[in-house]
Amino acid sequence: MRRLLALGVAALLPLTNVSAAHAQDPADRQAAFAAAAAEYQVPESVLLGVSYLESRWDAHAGKPSSDAGFGPMHLTDAAAYTGSNHHDAGEEDARGDETRPLPAPVTPPAPAEIPARLRTMERAAALTGESHERLRTDDAANIRGGAALLADYQKSLGAPLSDDPGEWYGAVAKYSGADESDAAEFFADEVFSVISEGVERTTDDGERVRLPAVSDLHKIVKWLEKLGLRPPRTDGVECPASISCEWIPSAYQELPPDDYGHYDLANRPLSQKVDYIIIHDMEGYFLPSIKLNQDPNYGASWHYSVRSSDGHIAQHIKTKDVGWQAGNWYINAKSIGIEHEGFLAEGSTWYTEAMYRSSARLVRYLALRHGVPLDRAHILGHDNVPGTLPTTVRGMHEDPGPFWDWAHYMQLMGAPLHQFGGPRSGSVMIKPDFATNKPYFYGCDRKNPEAACPPLPAGTVWLRTEPRADAPLVKDIGKHPTGESLYSVYDHSARASTGQRFAVAERQGDWTAVWYLGQKAWFHNPAAAPTAIPSAGLVVTPKAGKATVPVYGRAYPEQEAYPEGIPYQAVTPLQYTFSAGEKYTLAGPAAAEYYRAVTFNLEDHKVVRGRTKYLEIQFGHRVMYVKADDVDVTFSG
Repeated sequence: MRRLLALGVAALLPLTNVSAAHAQDPADRQAAFAAAAAEYQVPESVLLGVSYLESRWDAHAGKPSSDAGFGPMHLTDAAAYTGSNHHDAGEEDARGDETRPLPAPVTPPAPAEIPARLRTMERAAALTGESHERLRTDDAANIRGGAALLADYQKSLGAPLSDDPGEWYGAVAKYSGADESDAAEFFADEVFSVISEGVERTTDDGERVRLPAVSDLHKIVKWLEKLGLRPPRTDGVECPASISCEWIPSAYQELPPDDYGHYDLANRPLSQKVDYIIIHDMEGYFLPSIKLNQDPNYGASWHYSVRSSDGHIAQHIKTKDVGWQAGNWYINAKSIGIEHEGFLAEGSTWYTEAMYRSSARLVRYLALRHGVPLDRAHILGHDNVPGTLPTTVRGMHEDPGPFWDWAHYMQLMGAPLHQFGGPRSGSVMIKPDFATNKPYFYGCDRKNPEAACPPLPAGTVWLRTEPRADAPLVKDIGKHPTGESLYSVYDHSARASTGQRFAVAERQGDWTAVWYLGQKAWFHNPAAAPTAIPSAGLVVTPKAGKATVPVYGRAYPEQEAYPEGIPYQAVTPLQYTFSAGEKYTLAGPAAAEYYRAVTFNLEDHKVVRGRTKYLEIQFGHRVMYVKADDVDVTFSG
């Protein structure tokens, strides 16, 4: 196994006798991989494995992804960098504590600060004779470019163009483009893990591609053993040993005259249990976002950042401390926040397989350490976090958005989303087929925000007022107090997402209605192509005699629980109505706690615990809370 001292930028040696063009392009993507592998003497399994980690074999319709990467082989073109670094742009106050609102955020760094360290398309063009335009937009040309680069890297390392995949570890690691040797090794480890296990999927444009398992590679056995037997980390970061992770601390300092930034010291889990892990996207690039986390004046902070191109992770805050990341102080005090490089509206091009795998390992590691259930009621998107008060609901964020593949992500954690119960179960779990589920959205094009998005795989279903395709979307009175829900990629008001469980309200033909924000919400769920699976379990409904019960965005203690000197935090219901006859799935109990942390010193911080018993429920797209005394809990089989 080659461990690269040559992982940095090495002199690239030119390939000879490379044809500039093909008389005829391969008939499909599988054939394109075979043809390119044969032309450049790269094992087909290696070419398929690298492409799977970079893009899951998707072409992305010629649109750029992370590091301005294009096509199935993620050929990068620094000149194609676009956009700006907004980091979860929106109205939300990341700290989520109205008793100490944050000031207006500082101006984010300009996109010009994004490094142009990868320009692999230029080299691919020189090696293949293909134009940049074809390398961007033609998947067969793009795959040729990737194969040419792999062969070029192999030669630059002084290695033979062997037909044994195990001889290509160094070239695969170099293809990652990572500056850190650990990150390059993680990428190569994951590529060879895919080769060993095999994989098959349908791409974003309907191509079926298969990588058969290669289980008898004697040269892969060594690194497979290493992958499971790496010693515990000694570098101080809280990450599993099998991923690339470094410590880049967030700023924590006093700010005159009496402020500080920009997270809170704590002593979790001794002070409070961590109950949630929050998944974000940055709405920006990796390095500029990290710089924001290092600025104490910036009004947000988070525990980890994950890079798109290779899954490299930076930890910024110890998990015992509280980041200002979810826009809800109750959730912040009981969660760990993980930011992922990318943009919600371009999610399918940014959420790479390398990112999914690295992030999933981190989440599983953190969940096991802190006792967080590996389900969609506790592994939450930022878009699943409730507003704290009626006035904050509208400004809560929407990331990581509909293009995040929750089913794949949970499976990588070792917590696949399974059916439980029969076809007439009283509750269901949303689970459309990600590859083929391509609902209508608009808003993906920044220059033309009213234009329809291209058909993209999504893990979400639209919810309607009646069981027909032309019925209006259901309303979210918190998100749109006086208007209608939107088909915008940024508006989840009438959407249910993969892994979320809802109580069934009614069925009619190919349509299923669930209880959602105090109303019946219908989604298309045909037996031949179901978008939800049975999910029997506990549900809550108002106690007999109660016409309605309040729902809350946080589970704060009752007034009597507050000691002298700590102001009472009002328990204010949200604007929604939970009426008799409605049912919502139960996620579990929620601790009645308030973490008082408004000073620079940990010694001044206190946890207030109450006697009120709360329950977490899936009330809409976001989780919410009810008081246990207000509801009955029953099993819905």
